[in-house]
Amino acid sequence: MYSPSSMATTLRKPDRSIVLVGLMGAGKSTVGRRLAKRLGLEFADSDDEIERAADHKIAEIFDRFGEPSFRDGERRVIARLIDGPPKVIATGGGAFMNEATRQLILDRCIAVWLDADPEVLAERVSRRDHRPLLKDKEALPLLRELARVRNPIYAEAHLHIRGNPAPHEKLVQQIVEAVAEWEQRA
Repeated sequence: MYSPSSMATTLRKPDRSIVLVGLMGAGKSTVGRRLAKRLGLEFADSDDEIERAADHKIAEIFDRFGEPSFRDGERRVIARLIDGPPKVIATGGGAFMNEATRQLILDRCIAVWLDADPEVLAERVSRRDHRPLLKDKEALPLLRELARVRNPIYAEAHLHIRGNPAPHEKLVQQIVEAVAEWEQRA
């Protein structure tokens, strides 16, 4: 894992996709769109792509088919996204937990963990009610538990970016610097 330093400030267009991982509310979609624009790459949100492929909302897929079925479809969609030209891909919070999906991302992409404290994430996710894992649950206790379980797995990502809270443009710059430094070392 590399953290950004001040020495690397520019980044050529990467030859592989940059995949953002982390808990819900970390900013993967919002930051991902801005990062893609900055790098001149296409942006893809794996959850949006899953909904398009399944012709169902994520919550409906969870309700009708269960999480294992959703994760299988998620892996297939992410594999399809990775097979195309390099892009910035925002994944759902649980995507990196699937061993096959994680290995695919680690082998073929630059994985970036967007990390923030559960308190910050709880405040962010409370603004919207579309997340199936939050259905009928309080956000903060759930996010604390998810962080306890998932953070050790997210730590396998190539890069770790803390955003507690930080403006989106600052996170984009941190990612650009971290990827540039990582590519120099790779």
